Amino acid sequence: MHTAGVAYRPVDSAEAASANLAWWDADADDYHATHGEFLGESDFRWCPEGLLEADARLLGEVRDTDVLEVGCGSAPCTRWLHTQGARAVGVDLSGGMLRHGLAAGERTGIRVPLVQANAERLPLAGDSFDTACSAFGAVPFVASVETLFAEVARVLRPGGRWVFAVTHPMRWIFPDDPGPTGLTATQPYFDRTPYVEVDADGRATYVEYHRTMGDYVRALAAAGFRLTDLIEPEWPEGHTRTWGQWSPLRGKLFPGTAIFHTVKERQT
Repeated sequence: MHTAGVAYRPVDSAEAASANLAWWDADADDYHATHGEFLGESDFRWCPEGLLEADARLLGEVRDTDVLEVGCGSAPCTRWLHTQGARAVGVDLSGGMLRHGLAAGERTGIRVPLVQANAERLPLAGDSFDTACSAFGAVPFVASVETLFAEVARVLRPGGRWVFAVTHPMRWIFPDDPGPTGLTATQPYFDRTPYVEVDADGRATYVEYHRTMGDYVRALAAAGFRLTDLIEPEWPEGHTRTWGQWSPLRGKLFPGTAIFHTVKERQT
């Protein structure tokens, strides 16, 4: 898989899933070599700003509850949930990422169920989880966020929480650069055309979708979720780590992450 260029063009679900599966399988080793120490093997970090679930408690009390992580990668969050007494399950598209998860489970002795699946078609029973979460997993990479939210709603019990972190939508207007170049708006906020990396033949090798704040809110409401909070983590003082487009320079000026905290409405 070799990326030859960047395009902005429509990409359907099948093409996106194929491209992103191949991308994350190929990138899994390098990703963990670069970010593994920061993420930890059994920690729950919501975002590059470093916000820990142990401090934020956005999921509430998870002991003796069923929790699903959507887009779990190598599942450090799923393992952390297990240490807190949750019956935690991780789902991810990439077998390469899950391979790292299985290896981490062996090293730590914290073994959790891991399922390889597309988040738009979760192979899980309805009404089987109390909470679902995602820390930069799956949501930006699927063609239909409406379908993903509907699937999460299906597997959640009434009153269950759905909490997920994504790149803050306003970041879409800036170049993907942690330095001064990344401070100048160049891309229209209202252009939802997917960002696509392509090979020499024009085939997608990586796909990511932009949604506005309003898009997320409307899709959540349509799936039966009530938005209860929107967290925009500030850049912590003394935090010097650069991760992709995240950096102290940009972080002190505008948010890089949006965390949506929602509840599945109880049917009357």
